[in-house]
Order: sequence, then structure tokens, then C-alpha cells
Amino acid sequence: MKLGFRNLDKDGGGSITLTPEDPEDMWHAYNLVAEGDSLKASTIRKVQTESATGSVGSNRVRTVLTIQVEGIDFDHQACVLRVKGRNIVENQYVKMGAYHTLDLESNRKFTLTKPHWDSIALDRIELACDPTQHADVAAVVMHEGLAHVCLVTSSMTMVRAKIDTHIPRKRKGMCGSHEKGLQRFFDNVLQAILRHINFDVVKCVLLGSPGFVKDQFYEYMMQEALKLDYKVLTENKSKFVLVHSSNGFKNALKEVLSDPFVTSKLSDTKAAGEVKALEAFYSILQNEPSKAFYGIKHVEKANEAQAIEIILISDNLFRSKDFHARRRYVDLVDSVKESGGEVKIFSSLHISGEQLDQLTGVAAILRFPMPELEEDTSSSDED
Repeated sequence: MKLGFRNLDKDGGGSITLTPEDPEDMWHAYNLVAEGDSLKASTIRKVQTESATGSVGSNRVRTVLTIQVEGIDFDHQACVLRVKGRNIVENQYVKMGAYHTLDLESNRKFTLTKPHWDSIALDRIELACDPTQHADVAAVVMHEGLAHVCLVTSSMTMVRAKIDTHIPRKRKGMCGSHEKGLQRFFDNVLQAILRHINFDVVKCVLLGSPGFVKDQFYEYMMQEALKLDYKVLTENKSKFVLVHSSNGFKNALKEVLSDPFVTSKLSDTKAAGEVKALEAFYSILQNEPSKAFYGIKHVEKANEAQAIEIILISDNLFRSKDFHARRRYVDLVDSVKESGGEVKIFSSLHISGEQLDQLTGVAAILRFPMPELEEDTSSSDED
């Protein structure tokens, strides 16, 4: 994401111009745009024209519109953001108050105006505009016949390719068809890796599978790389890490990323930091339950005592249409920061974020035990 123009007043309101550069930037934009904001962007509008003879025709024109946001739709597979609202600035093609849907696109700037930019939104812009935060981990989880090629960024897990190939079973005296099917499957996975993984950016490629499938694939890939002169693979051989996963489905990434060996390899990535924090929370919850709590009421009470060492919170909560609910979470995060606590905001599109959402979306690791919170069962009835 590129930061262009920024004009905020002393009350925190104002405008910021941004240019998304890749699919992950569209996810950041989705988390920034809220109902009630003003959004200015280039768009295409179908307009009717009348000729001197009275005949009516229509053509598409590119124009710049400013709308008051009323609806937001994000397709996380295609990474497309559509924002619907009414036109609020006079335009030669679109009447004031007319509805229009803006499609935010990569490499096209937009200007977002808010009555108040809170700390969460400003931190997200800082994160999105930091070039070191982009996708630096790739993962391939597989079992015989099924594989998922994924990019793991600081904010989301993107499935770039799903390979589903029928492999005939091994039968006595007919192993050839099984071997051919396996080779065809491996070749499909190899082509997906070459197509979707940018080795200039990616620091590490995780290969996970049950049994020896990953080892067989890695051996096949390196043999093909030498035979067909795939220099991008031979030159980046050291980036491949073989790990165990229970299957080839996307959810197997959870166990792959929490593997201690993988965590040490990925120690400098935000994604690994989130996984590590969640693992620590589960461990403390099991062994020292009076130092780990989840749910907004429990966490707020711990914060009142300035007991929070690390707060884990899902970005889902900051997309609430209820302004007061969003304000409640923003104030909680700001208060934890002021008390010297660490804040970890989890993406709901990340494996670890999906897990946290199952725990109400907010959890905390405490500096000291608070057994009185354990006794307070009333907060199990969450807001």
C-alpha cells in the first residue's frame, strides 16, 4: 500500500489517500472503510446520451465519484472490494444522491474521509504501508491426490491453488498406474509452486504432509528442477522446510505453523508471532487458568486492574456496524497499550484468527493471577 495525501485535523477527522498494490492491500482497505465514511475513487459509469436527431444511446465513461458509504462487500477469494453508497459531490454524469458501487482496484488510488480516525485504523495504515510486512511465507500441505498451495501473510492465509488429482490405488501386479498418477499429481503441484510463489519475496516454503509424501515430492521436484533447468528452485533449495501435517486440507496449516521447528524458522514474521501468542494462551489456560481469560467482560475487568500482559483481539470486532461496540474495543486496546501491555491484532482470514474468533474474538494473558475472575461466572454470558 502506498500512502499519498494525509490531512487530519486536531480532533482526528480528515482524509487519507491510499493506493493498494496487491491483494492483501484490498483486505486492509476492507478493514479501513466503514459505513458513514466518505470514499472518493475513479470508477466507470454507464451514461445515456441523446444525439441531435433525438436517438438515445449509452456509453461507459470513467469519472471520479465521492460516495457516502452504506454497504461494503469483500470477496476474499478474488480479493475484490465493492463499496456501495450515494453520490455526495456534484458530477456531470451522476446526480446528487444517486446510488453507485465503487470497485476498489489495485494501483488505483482512493481517498477515505472519516469524522474520526481511531488508533486501530491509523495502525493498520502504518502496517499496510510497511514494505517488510508482505507475504514472506508459502506453504504446501498435501496428501496423495490433494494439495493446497498457500501464501501466509501477516494478515491473511490465501489459497492460491488447489490440486485435486485422482491416483489409482496400488494393486498387486499393477503398480504402474499408481506411480503414473502420483507423478502426474506431483507435476501439477510443482507447476502451481512455480506459478504462484514469488521466491524474491518468500523467505520460506513449508512442505507438509502425513508420512513420506512430502519427502517423495521434494525429491521429485529437485530432480525435475535439474532436468528442466528450473533455476528458481535450485537457487532457493534452502528455503524449503519439510514438516508433518495430518492431511492436505487448508486447516492443516494450523498444526504446521505451530510446529516448534517452523516457529524458530519464522521467528521474524508477524504470522508466526500470532500463532506463538495463541499457543502460549492455550498453554497458560490449561496450566494456570487464573492467568488466561477470554470474553470481553473478563478481559475488561483484568484491564481495570492493569493486569494484561498480552491482549489477543480479532480484527472482526473492529468491523462492527455498531459504533459504540467498535469504540469499546478500540478504547480497550488503547488502555492496554497505556498500561504497558502488548497488543496482537489477529486477522480473521488467518488460521490463528479463525481460532481466536471461536473464543469470542478477544483473550488476554495476565501478568499475575486473578482467581476472583474465575469465580465470576456471570461474564460467560457475553455481550
